[in-house]
Amino acid sequence: MAKSKPRKSAVKKAAKAKLRLKSAPRATASKKSAKSPPLRRPPAPAAPRLPSYDELPVRAGAPQGAAWGVFGDSDEVGTINLLSPERVRAAAGSIRSGKVFALNLPINIPDPPLFTRGRHTHTVKIFPNAEFVLDDYLDNFYPQASSQWDALCHVKHPMLGAYNGIPDREITGRGGTRLGIDNLARRGIAGRGVLADIARHYDRIGKTLNYTQAESIPLEDLEATLSAEKVKLQAGDILLIRIGWTSFYLSASEETKAELARETVVPGIEGTSRVARWIWDHHLAAVASDSPALEALPKGEGDDFLHFHMLSFFGMPIGEMWNLEGLAEDCAADGRYDFFLTSAPLNVPGGVGSPPNALAIK
Repeated sequence: MAKSKPRKSAVKKAAKAKLRLKSAPRATASKKSAKSPPLRRPPAPAAPRLPSYDELPVRAGAPQGAAWGVFGDSDEVGTINLLSPERVRAAAGSIRSGKVFALNLPINIPDPPLFTRGRHTHTVKIFPNAEFVLDDYLDNFYPQASSQWDALCHVKHPMLGAYNGIPDREITGRGGTRLGIDNLARRGIAGRGVLADIARHYDRIGKTLNYTQAESIPLEDLEATLSAEKVKLQAGDILLIRIGWTSFYLSASEETKAELARETVVPGIEGTSRVARWIWDHHLAAVASDSPALEALPKGEGDDFLHFHMLSFFGMPIGEMWNLEGLAEDCAADGRYDFFLTSAPLNVPGGVGSPPNALAIK
């Protein structure tokens, strides 16, 4: 059966409609953009509310003031969880001048090493049958003999145990071991760093610190330093505290260095539960210092120990003997005490500590 042809009147109507479309003025780019809303990124998800110190613990049976379970019952990186992609991206805004400051001391400083640690030996050798190739190795290397991170397994509470209640039998240094520095190494550390330059603040107000005594720096002096610097801490910050110990040590006599190796007596932040409360309630990701222990050592009988609070209870890494001198000079010069901080600890399975391999980028 033959198909019927379209009627002439219908064809004429279609042609006229097509002509009208061609002759109609096209929308300009500005008109199009006015009609179409600009593309916007979806808002970053709100960070979950963290409990205050007084609300700890959140897990039944956990010690008072312990954050066990806050980041999950199987967590092994603790407060480093606060370095979310959103916070890292925001921290990149602290980069303005592009100046980079390496925060590691040479691995042979202090010399002699402190806390009964040994000296390493460094050997450089020529490859067999390839005299143009060099290789090297370290013997007797103590990863915590110089600038360092303490892994969460470094210190456990003698009665209440390690972070998140992980039992001793699971902290072995062998395959499957838990709370080692490798957890931080695999994740990486990056975020907003803030320098509290207590040493420079003391110089301004005429206060002195005896670097050969176990003087405790009160919390009020830390707060006054941050206030003078006009810097406000944010959740997820990595707080660096300069008390001037590294500068003192580098200019000390050989006799003083030898005495420190025999008996390590150093000043530091007061190691009390009120400082622990302050640290937790600011929801810091980590705290590091230029001193050998962050807090004053040795402790008196019955004294509190900040390492128990931070490593065992909060799951918060502690940095010690960081080289903050160049960074401090630049912060004082431009009046800006925040920066982007990165750190890549050694990926040693079950490691108890590591050089931080840290950079501050301003």
